[in-house]
Amino acid sequence: MVRIGAILLRISLLGIGLLAGCSDSWNNPYPDTDAHANVLYSAFSERPKHLDPARSYSSNEAEFTGQIYEPPLQYHFLKRPYTLIPLTAEAVPKPRYFDAAGQPLADDAPATAIAESVYEIRIRPGIRYQPHPAFAQDATGRFLYHALDVAALKDKTQISDFPQTGTRELVAADYVYQIKRLANPRLSSPIFGLMSEHIVGLKALGDTLEKASRAHPGTELNLNDFPLAGAEVVDRYTYRIHIKGKYPQFIYWLAMPFFAPVPWEADAFYAQPGMADNNLTLDWQPVGTGPYYLSENDPNRRMVLTKNPYYHGETYPEDGDGADRQAGLLADAGKPLPFVDKAVFSLEKETIPYWSKFLQGYYDSSGISSDSFDQAVQFSAGGDPRLTDSMREKGIHLVTAVAASIWYVGFNMLDPVVGGQGEDRRKLRQAISIAFDYDEFISIFLNGRGIPAQGPIPPGLFGYVDGVAGLNPYVYEAHGGKIVRHPIEMARKLLAEAGYPNGRNAKTGEPLVLYFDTMASGPDTKSRLDWMKKQLDKLNVQLVVRGTDYNRFQDKMRKGNAQLFEWGWNADYPDPENFFFLLYGPNKKVATGGENAANYDNPEFNRLFERMKDMDNGPERQQVINAMLEIVRRDAPWIFAYYPKSFGLRHDWVHNVKPNLMANNTLKYRRIDPDLRAARRAEWNRPVLWPILLLAGGVIAIIAPAVVAWRRRERTTA
Repeated sequence: MVRIGAILLRISLLGIGLLAGCSDSWNNPYPDTDAHANVLYSAFSERPKHLDPARSYSSNEAEFTGQIYEPPLQYHFLKRPYTLIPLTAEAVPKPRYFDAAGQPLADDAPATAIAESVYEIRIRPGIRYQPHPAFAQDATGRFLYHALDVAALKDKTQISDFPQTGTRELVAADYVYQIKRLANPRLSSPIFGLMSEHIVGLKALGDTLEKASRAHPGTELNLNDFPLAGAEVVDRYTYRIHIKGKYPQFIYWLAMPFFAPVPWEADAFYAQPGMADNNLTLDWQPVGTGPYYLSENDPNRRMVLTKNPYYHGETYPEDGDGADRQAGLLADAGKPLPFVDKAVFSLEKETIPYWSKFLQGYYDSSGISSDSFDQAVQFSAGGDPRLTDSMREKGIHLVTAVAASIWYVGFNMLDPVVGGQGEDRRKLRQAISIAFDYDEFISIFLNGRGIPAQGPIPPGLFGYVDGVAGLNPYVYEAHGGKIVRHPIEMARKLLAEAGYPNGRNAKTGEPLVLYFDTMASGPDTKSRLDWMKKQLDKLNVQLVVRGTDYNRFQDKMRKGNAQLFEWGWNADYPDPENFFFLLYGPNKKVATGGENAANYDNPEFNRLFERMKDMDNGPERQQVINAMLEIVRRDAPWIFAYYPKSFGLRHDWVHNVKPNLMANNTLKYRRIDPDLRAARRAEWNRPVLWPILLLAGGVIAIIAPAVVAWRRRERTTA
């Protein structure tokens, strides 16, 4: 006979067992054993397509390649404007110039006299690659995994499936080998076309490799068998790159993964039959000398970067400004890098789950989507962003940065209505530029995440002038030390002087109708387009929106059939040339297919551009830039819309965060306080126990009468 006390005791013990299991949070997505681990937690929304440094050119890929590969140079983590410093190189190379006869020239020789620039780079000895089976050898020096067949690879789907790994020292030949890879037609490097215009012999090498590839289909090309005149090995640790003429901006490319080393052993390893079928490629499993290597690549779940045990060592920068010191960014000065042992990136396709996990402490940092902006940020009476009380109570910090980017509305300078260099056309474009109130746009559509642009050069780059001294006088004016937009009355006056008083043609009386071509789509598009129409309503000018798909839009731009359009540009490198070339006449979209989408072609601007692009930074170059800015502001081929501003959040346990919009290798500077994180997680994710207690009490209340009745019946029967 079952006693009621025993039944109720079991129920009570069940409840106690449940409560005992609640000592830790139930929603923790990570193992409890990792609670105090020195691990950084982040997320990704889309699998990186290319991790091969010859092919990778997207920001979501750079988040990984920047930690794995090491080009010879890098950007200083703290200094602004952005400053190049050595990474694997012993020093930042200074080019030597030669004339057509091969004779050396002075450093200040005119660009027209320079036939070739030579960059000699010496790398530091003792740098080693991450552990990888491509380097594994037996006692005789024979590679263990360079002669595998398909059968031997049937159970190999990741690098960890190979029991033996090895490493070797980085040598200059590895950098030369990677430059040759840019010309390999089987890789289709996105920068081959550009670099073939600058690196001596690269285009010819591409042609040679194309012929060899066709002659030997299915056979991997051994790039060591193909010489490249523009990249030569001097000795074990030194190599030279030969550039046609003078191209000062080339130095910035030496800080990109395109010019990071790739060992020939990796290509030979991955070229074996069956490797690609098992996702064993450089695009999936990269090989580098950086502080981290990709230890896990499961794009449907997570990607993991683990500290490279052979990392050559580097120390946290010791030189920063007063603001860096005040922000605590110099607290780790001189300490060895990297700080974090591992970085775990989990797949999060939606912003809401990411945001929720960040607030629970399961992600260390987060961006701010439109849905969560009001919960995180509010603006002061002066327009300055600050965290809400709820965010500050959690110890969350706001991190902001102005991107090295610009958004603009372009006028097609070939269009008979808005284009041309006549004074009346200039005044028409100036009037429209004033009417488009991008201060208002930033407030309404960007939650304040932007700065009205005064010209094509964004902050942080040489040539940008801050404050009132750098305002665009054709659109803005200074009042009490602040920059304000010209009143709409000035725009109406300019419009009348352009031949359209009150928005009508002075000769025909017909209303001025402008056409805006766009490929924008989505729920926010209509409100933004309505806003654009309202801006021109202030001038009594009509705006007709012509929506189209991407291919049709591109076709219109190539043929010059658009009138107004919206576009943006992100800096490839921190030099004004990278923005001014968007307005250089020979780069016109029509006829040449260049990036000058407005088809702007001012001979004086072109002349100054050709002079400016080859100059070294200094007062003389700034004078030329100022003259160029005056020309494009007056001609107004663009409505200079805004420089985007990024807003991010980090928890109190995350240290050494300073946005660096040029560098991709900043993970090594991050420092985590895992004990503080564990404590905050426990505090923020305490399980709610009263429903369990209520449920247990309810079960007892329901079962007890039934058990009592059953026991009485048993006694009566007995």
